[in-house]
Amino acid sequence: MITLASKSVARSAILRGAGLTFETEDSGVDEDAIKADELARGQTPRQIAQTLAVAKASRVSAGKTGLVIGADQTLEFADTLYDKAPSLQVARSRLETMAGKTHQLHSAVVVAEAGDIVWSHCDTASLTFRNFSHAFLDGYLTAEGPEVLASVGGYRLEGLGAQLFSAIDGDYFSILGLPLMGLLAYLRERGALTT
Repeated sequence: MITLASKSVARSAILRGAGLTFETEDSGVDEDAIKADELARGQTPRQIAQTLAVAKASRVSAGKTGLVIGADQTLEFADTLYDKAPSLQVARSRLETMAGKTHQLHSAVVVAEAGDIVWSHCDTASLTFRNFSHAFLDGYLTAEGPEVLASVGGYRLEGLGAQLFSAIDGDYFSILGLPLMGLLAYLRERGALTT
């Protein structure tokens, strides 16, 4: 049995698209508290993504049989960790600030079994926004609406958000929030998927 320690629609869609049969369970982890603690300890956004993935998988897998997948993603821009924008106004401001510049998405995935982490991976992608016009940004935010608030970067690469970029260096699935290739290889190695 495979469990995804998340209610993320995007991560569930990635796993379903890859043909996995799994259940989902919300970890109940206080992500804001963990981020605050990790930042106070001087941890990087990449390390924080890994810590959050571990916390989710560990909590859900404790006392449970089977493999539990935990994942998280952080956005790093100008050496700063960014969370999901709380409003369209904040999303607009961030997108304007990052126009023409590069940011990193750190996507961590771990597998836990009986409370212990048995496999982990973190992938980093670099994405460069183009210098889009205010008119384009207006149209983009109108078309996407509150959906942009569900993404840490304020965009869905699989949708209209692709037009925000001039260059992308990284794995597509990692950008969507789940480094899939390594995870699938590990699940095959464990016999959870057919080889």
